[in-house]
Amino acid sequence: MLTQRSRYALRAMLFLAEQPIAGAPVPMNRIAAEANVPRKFLELILADLREASFLVSTRGKMGGYRLARPAHLISLGEIIRVIEGPLALVPCVSRTAYRPCNDCKDEAACAIRRAMARVRDETARILDGTSLADAAAEELAAA
Repeated sequence: MLTQRSRYALRAMLFLAEQPIAGAPVPMNRIAAEANVPRKFLELILADLREASFLVSTRGKMGGYRLARPAHLISLGEIIRVIEGPLALVPCVSRTAYRPCNDCKDEAACAIRRAMARVRDETARILDGTSLADAAAEELAAA
């Protein structure tokens, strides 16, 4: 399950994807209101996304946030990994945080591991293949 934190991050990033890339920074209060994200959570989420180089922030009265690169170059998978960590449902199939399962007798023959590896691969394919621009365009088409 995608956590509420990830949904907040995706909503905030989708809102920022709809803003002009060279436009003025968007204040946090506006992002919170437009993306329907509580400000206290948004502040922490935006800090994580800024640290991961997805956002650029500007301080001051006219400050705020904007995407660090074009929306078509940021995937949903990248955002989720920053907020959640690995996409794998079990640690033995994670590409970035591999750990053997404590109760597995034979990892090479494990049917659960094989199935979860397919789930991981398909999830990553879809999420990494969907950019913010793609998702924003789909959202606009559905409206």
